[in-house]
Amino acid sequence: MKLLKIKVIGLPLYKDVFEMDFFARQRVESEKNETMHHLFSNIYLNNAIAIMGINASGKTTILKTLSFILNLLNNKPVNNITSNEILEGMNSEQGVCFETYFYCENQTINKLKTVIKKKAGQGEEDNKYFIEDEKLWSKDIKTVKIKKNLLEFNHMLPTMVRNKDEEFLMEDVSIMIALNKKYETGFFLRDMSKWTDFNILSLLGEFPEELIAFLDPSIEYFKINVEGEDFDIRLKFRESEEISLNSPVTLNRYLSSGTIKGIGVFMNAMFVFEKGGYLIIDELENHFNKEIVATLIRFFMDCTVNRKGAVLLFSTHYSELMDEFDRNDSIFIARNRNGITTENLSNILKRNDIKKSEAYQSGFLQGTVPAYEAYANLKNVLINS
Repeated sequence: MKLLKIKVIGLPLYKDVFEMDFFARQRVESEKNETMHHLFSNIYLNNAIAIMGINASGKTTILKTLSFILNLLNNKPVNNITSNEILEGMNSEQGVCFETYFYCENQTINKLKTVIKKKAGQGEEDNKYFIEDEKLWSKDIKTVKIKKNLLEFNHMLPTMVRNKDEEFLMEDVSIMIALNKKYETGFFLRDMSKWTDFNILSLLGEFPEELIAFLDPSIEYFKINVEGEDFDIRLKFRESEEISLNSPVTLNRYLSSGTIKGIGVFMNAMFVFEKGGYLIIDELENHFNKEIVATLIRFFMDCTVNRKGAVLLFSTHYSELMDEFDRNDSIFIARNRNGITTENLSNILKRNDIKKSEAYQSGFLQGTVPAYEAYANLKNVLINS
């Protein structure tokens, strides 16, 4: 399955409706474009989507929203989704509406409309959210003649409607469970956002020698064997004695933070390449130099590596990374002015050949650099203190 668009109405943290497109909004010059995933006809998907913004602009919240939606579509109960914290602030009279558009392996375009509400009088430990209403529309891709009507479902009857009397469907599980079961499908997801503030080895096992050499050429070999709760870790640097460890936590003494994060990031990337899934990373540049981050983005944009159209969803403060993108429609600018908003860069910069990092750093995009007044006030405090 492939996401095409999400639209969220009623989330308290957002100023207005939150929308994000995953397909190419701008014209694709060549049908042989090798940086995007060709879905069908003239529909292409962006393989890497960046969310840019200054501190506290809402980038992390946006990624949590994406994670929540993907988990919801993967049959996970709303109350068991870690990122359901985005729903906090709702009252029992409000509801949040999630509209999700996606492509399914049975060659259909689908629209899922899910309304989630909060129960009245529930404690913090109780299941406090439930799906009040849900409908699914489907249409054959052959009916899509132009990109303009890709997401149009006007005057169509839903193919599936949530039945409140259905005793076998949990109140916080989406009707997507029936579609996923019928076609044995779903959205493969690796969400690394929970590791943003904790740089420890998140995966154990055998790692490709080429990956270790890329991250740290001074390492001769690095092996981890796991048997139950016992670890046998062998690490050897060139022209040094082998180091034997029995806990992954102690690796922080010997491996750089970039190597530790790199192993987790690139191994997860390999998993989503294999499945054509989604990899979510918050603050991608943490612990990395620019070239390693750029290499990861290039791998996702290289169709010889990313043959199944896996998608990298990431946030960053590193404006220079914007220049790795040939297109503006795969970059979203996050701002927080009495509520989070997002704007696709293609709405601001009409030409792809303008250097994106310079436009970002100059303040031309508005709200992407600290205000001069705040800078001047801070400078005065530092001088006077």
